[in-house]
Amino acid sequence: MEQGHAQKTVVLVVFDDVLMLDLTGPMDAFAIANRFLPEARHYRLLTLASRDGTIRSSCGLRMVADLCLDDVPPTVDLLLVPGGPGAYGVALAEIERWLPAAARGAARFGAICTGVFVLGRAGLLGGYRCTTHWNYVERLARQFPEAKVETEQIYVVDRNLITSGGITAGIDLALAVVAEDHGRALALEVAKVLLVARHRQGGQTPYGPLLAAVPRDGSPIARVQAYIVDHIDEAFTVRKMADLVAMSSRNFARAFQRDVGLTPLQYLQNARIDHARKLLEAGDQPLKVVAARCGFGSDRHMRKVFCERIGMTPNQYRSQFGGS
Repeated sequence: MEQGHAQKTVVLVVFDDVLMLDLTGPMDAFAIANRFLPEARHYRLLTLASRDGTIRSSCGLRMVADLCLDDVPPTVDLLLVPGGPGAYGVALAEIERWLPAAARGAARFGAICTGVFVLGRAGLLGGYRCTTHWNYVERLARQFPEAKVETEQIYVVDRNLITSGGITAGIDLALAVVAEDHGRALALEVAKVLLVARHRQGGQTPYGPLLAAVPRDGSPIARVQAYIVDHIDEAFTVRKMADLVAMSSRNFARAFQRDVGLTPLQYLQNARIDHARKLLEAGDQPLKVVAARCGFGSDRHMRKVFCERIGMTPNQYRSQFGGS
């Protein structure tokens, strides 16, 4: 894409209970980019609220926005909605009524973290690929089935929409915009100043568990889930799982996928990975021991599964998330 040669206006929407890092992370990335750019090519950063007066962020820090909704500049190159409890917890009626026309008038629009819920309620996600914080992707997909929710990427660009995963991923989003506008070399310089990676390894997947908490409600499928987690070092087949609850393999597999959303073997692999990650985070046991305790059979097989599912090796995972 042709790199910009004129000043670009970035408008960020603020509201009560906005998460400050969602707001200030991208703003600082753009502001640091300005240090390397001639003034005529600077990012012009503006905050916008639905009313005059003080906005109270989720951490208690107070601010006053530059503009109100009716004062939006005629030309907006990027319109962003940050996240926080004020984005996913309550409706922002005035902002959500204003957003569709504002988004259509902007060259690009998007959201940081859970700000994507505001876009969804404004009817702006239909047919678009998007993402949010790993803890909210399932909720986003349920609430806005017309959206194509991606679960693993740090940020997702689809045509004129850009969305990011959780919190600090707003910096990744801003770096991607800087790279598109002014080239990768400048984005790398900004990343160096911020002491962040230009491209994170593994996307969002390493940051959250692959499985939700195991239900303990006594139902047949829940009993199997609990048994797998409690006996993760054992060898399993679908037949063995079905025998635990006296079901045929076929009926069990069908019921398991219906209730859990994964096949029994997918669930088993995710459970093994989650358990291995806890061991890698907590200690320095040899990889062969970790693999055996998690039922992988060998450290070579565990490495293969980690690379395919997590996007990094067990050693890389331990280096990034383990204790010192």
